[in-house]
Amino acid sequence: MLYLPGKKTRFRAVSFLVFCAMLCTGNSADAQMDLNLSDHDNKPYYFGITLGANLNRFHTHKHSRFLQDDSVLLAEPLNSAGFSLGLSATAKLTDRFEARFNPQLLFTERNLFYQLRHPDSFENSDSITKKVESVIVTFPLHAKFNSDRIGNFRVYMLGGVKMDIDLASNAQARKADDLVKIQKYDFGIEAGIGFNLYFPSFILSPEIKISNGLNNIHSRDKNLKYSSVFDKMQSRMIMFSIHLEG
Repeated sequence: MLYLPGKKTRFRAVSFLVFCAMLCTGNSADAQMDLNLSDHDNKPYYFGITLGANLNRFHTHKHSRFLQDDSVLLAEPLNSAGFSLGLSATAKLTDRFEARFNPQLLFTERNLFYQLRHPDSFENSDSITKKVESVIVTFPLHAKFNSDRIGNFRVYMLGGVKMDIDLASNAQARKADDLVKIQKYDFGIEAGIGFNLYFPSFILSPEIKISNGLNNIHSRDKNLKYSSVFDKMQSRMIMFSIHLEG
């Protein structure tokens, strides 16, 4: 009985010493680490490219007519995915703050699910999903707050505004019996967090960002079954990006 606790105690002591040795070794390695792009933080500006994926949906408000509607029982937005390509230009303001302009081309779709009271005459089903495809040119302007650089690693936070132009907007479509019309222009706010990983010839910056549209982008038509049940729609998006900067 006395032996077993003693053995456990010795095991814990050895484990603690091993951990301390590893920690000291790690600190020594960090102290001896070569700094990549050591003069990069002194640049007044720099450029990069952006590759990204996005998860998005509509944020909807029902119209008062929805309670009186005799054809649509349920109308809800669904999550959808897309991808983006872009460029970035960053200017140094102070040792902590930077301004970044990051125009991107987004390919995405935002889906709406409907539960019908009477089966659709064409689909012969009591439910249907409407796809609203978009090709968006977005112009975000961000302020970045940078942490201290630890070796070849740094954290940053960002926030700012954006303007979107939907090149695939169907707001002016004439034959739109089964469409949900979306306006061409949108404005919004963005906030996120990212990490700078310094390599010998470039900086890799993974980033996650929340982007919320402020405008009502729904072009409502009271004569369209799938459009009339909604009063207001706003864009909601979570963006995962990889910036390659130099």
